[in-house]
Amino acid sequence: MNDSSEKPVAKKKVFLLQGDRQRRQLIEEHPQAILVSENLPLRANLSVLENITVVLQFRTNTYIGEANDTAWKLLTQVGQTGCAEQRDPDLSYEERFVAKLLRAIVMSPPIILIDRPAQLLPDTNYPFFLNKLLLALDAHFEQCWILDYAWNAPLYSSRA
Repeated sequence: MNDSSEKPVAKKKVFLLQGDRQRRQLIEEHPQAILVSENLPLRANLSVLENITVVLQFRTNTYIGEANDTAWKLLTQVGQTGCAEQRDPDLSYEERFVAKLLRAIVMSPPIILIDRPAQLLPDTNYPFFLNKLLLALDAHFEQCWILDYAWNAPLYSSRA
């Protein structure tokens, strides 16, 4: 019970939606948000480290060495340096998700929207996994909204 991954993340908000129309409407109402979604893949020809670095280079004009250092520090912070040199086809669902989330975080958006986490993290206790990951990254984002379906509400108990 003393595991820090069981503490709720204050900047995390879960939206339990009735269907796709409500989900799409929420996404459209927040154009400033960055989406982490199954529909936004990693660049398959780049490693995880490069997928994060390239965002910093092109979005913020960050020098490659500095962008690489930032990406590596984030991967270290979440304990995922083992996948840094792997490309998308070789990644587990969790590694792929971490790469997508870190790619969103380095853009410093006001809101990160995690769209339908069950599609991104099948066979994973994803509320627990997300909470643990967001706790580790808490200093790097303003708000993170998780968009999930209402029928998944039992998964988001106080321990999730």
